[in-house]
Amino acid sequence: MLKYLNITINTILPVFEAEKHAGISCVTASVDDIQFEETAKVGQVITIKAKVTRAFSTSMEISIKVIVQDMLTGIEKLVSVAFSTFVAKPVGKEKIHLKPVTLLTEQDHVEHNLASERRKVRLHHEDTFKNLMKENSEFDDPICDEEEGMVSTGGTAVQSIELVLPPHANHHGNTFGGQIMAWMESLATISASRLCRAHPLLKSVDMFKFRGPSAVGDRLVFNAIVNNTFQTCVEVGVRVEAFDCQEWSKGQGRHINSAFLIYNAVNDKEEMVTFPRIKPISKDDFRRYHGAIARKRIRLGRKYVTSHKEEVPVCVQWDISNQVSLSNANVEALKNLAAKSGWEVTSAVEKIKIYTLEEHDLLSVWVEKHVERPAHLTYHLLSDFTKRPLWDPHFVSCEVINWVSEGDQIYYITCPIMNGDKPKDLVVLVSRRRPLKDGSTYTVAVKSVLLPSVPPCPHYIRSEIICAGFLIRAIDSSSCTVSYFNQISASISPYFAGNLGGWSKSIEETAASCIKFIENATDGGLINTF
Repeated sequence: MLKYLNITINTILPVFEAEKHAGISCVTASVDDIQFEETAKVGQVITIKAKVTRAFSTSMEISIKVIVQDMLTGIEKLVSVAFSTFVAKPVGKEKIHLKPVTLLTEQDHVEHNLASERRKVRLHHEDTFKNLMKENSEFDDPICDEEEGMVSTGGTAVQSIELVLPPHANHHGNTFGGQIMAWMESLATISASRLCRAHPLLKSVDMFKFRGPSAVGDRLVFNAIVNNTFQTCVEVGVRVEAFDCQEWSKGQGRHINSAFLIYNAVNDKEEMVTFPRIKPISKDDFRRYHGAIARKRIRLGRKYVTSHKEEVPVCVQWDISNQVSLSNANVEALKNLAAKSGWEVTSAVEKIKIYTLEEHDLLSVWVEKHVERPAHLTYHLLSDFTKRPLWDPHFVSCEVINWVSEGDQIYYITCPIMNGDKPKDLVVLVSRRRPLKDGSTYTVAVKSVLLPSVPPCPHYIRSEIICAGFLIRAIDSSSCTVSYFNQISASISPYFAGNLGGWSKSIEETAASCIKFIENATDGGLINTF
């Protein structure tokens, strides 16, 4: 499998595109997360396409698309889509201002708008990471509990030294960034393999910056070590230092790059391998352990900002003759989502906890809130979606368009503009269930449906909720726990991405607003001014 080959090649073609647009020499400043969707094998043909998506004052974003084709079947598959930032290098003191990109297609306009959002993520990356590291230190970590089979990180440390030769250098005389990444990937694979009895498969590479160049004749020292594991994936950190002859004799190198690579592994039955948990011992172990947790959260958010995927509709046609079946399926889907294993805490603030669950390409969010009001009153308020805009800024309007029964209503919802695009709208079925006995759970399940009487409007982007809703459990006669679940679709991911990535607090703020809304309610459901 040649996943690392993509990284090696990807840095050559983008340079050509960047210099073609700028008209002068350009250098790579950073590379966004690289997600690998498919593997490239020996004998297959790899096609790499690069283009400038947006130019800023002195820098520009380059989109890189890698496709693999099987020569026997002719089938093409997407391997990865990545985005690099290149900086123009003017000659002498000459000032440079890059010309804007000509947008020809609708997809060009989409990428142009998203490029601005991706740039914000890059610029705030370091501050976001520091804030998340601070958050991680403020709530208890499960590593305090000893588990059988925990592994020390020391056993995963690997070192390698490479000499930069002329074939490793670009036309500027500097080492290819892709060559450095290929060396890093080889070492990281060895480190990851020490945790499992299988060959690790590269899943993604975190966003990284080039701190400085290296040249022909430099010795590059690579150090890799596992930072943390997350059930079926493991993060390996690799640090690179460069030494010229004088620096080598003095033992004083230059830190030119660090990268974080995420691996999966499969066994002989093609089943995902669960990695053992890491047992940090030293202060540096703990720093890297918590750093991996912060990067995982940032990675979740960036995953839905750095790419634009077309959504494949999965909502069903509403059929009154099949009302009972659709309603029950709506409720069961929410309960099944809540019952899944593998939920991981990403944030914990006072009365609010946020969990995430990754399953292949699906990301789900669980927001747990403690509310000082009875469960039955909380259910009454949250199951009436016409009240949702009073506390949820993601809902502009919400009206009943079909009162199917006491337990089922169909709503038409409008949402605010995100990322400079059109506002979104939704048609959803809300299925409500009271508990059959005291102490059980109140359920409010939500799912998009197709309703011929409400076709898509040209002023809105019709979006979709795959599975969402509330589960409300009484703690005692005066308080309850509210759990909100949402299996995130591509169309609503912009409303969650910033929070999951750590550069926004929109989910915590919405949850706090929900708590305040409920706790200021009277027993009759009337809301006091707040």
